[in-house]
Amino acid sequence: MAFVEQYIDTDDLHPIDLVEYIATHHDWEFDRIHDDQIAMAVEAQWRTYAITLAWSAMDETLRLICTFDMEPPKHRMPALYEALNLINDQCWAGSFSWWQEQKLMVYRYGLILSGDQAAGPEQIDTMINAAVASCEQYYPAIQLVTWGERAPKDAVQVAIAEAYGRA
Repeated sequence: MAFVEQYIDTDDLHPIDLVEYIATHHDWEFDRIHDDQIAMAVEAQWRTYAITLAWSAMDETLRLICTFDMEPPKHRMPALYEALNLINDQCWAGSFSWWQEQKLMVYRYGLILSGDQAAGPEQIDTMINAAVASCEQYYPAIQLVTWGERAPKDAVQVAIAEAYGRA
């Protein structure tokens, strides 16, 4: 059943209520931290990603933060920052950043819903899946740069190259 069939009138639903429904639908582990915030774990091919969505009524924005922990070697930090710049040039929606203090790689996206706009369930589901897809796509490049000692340009090329055929 499509999300829209379940919730025909989404105008009255809080965005985090929709996120909770989507998490339940996908059987993702989640914790409703506050009325305006939810955290979940989404398992993918490379790892499990921690995703937090928060609603800010003040600026009418649904913020998504998708993180994974890592501890890159100090000497590889300049290469990591260069790789993140190259990766962000490829991202149409959202961006990656490194949070040094928390030792987290972060993918961030904000869905602006000004003028009393309402996000639909498909839109939120797509937003979450796009974040995980971006992390999955660029995770190998980040690994190659930080631990594989690969040049950022070469590592990012591996992430954006299309595979042909079958293994």
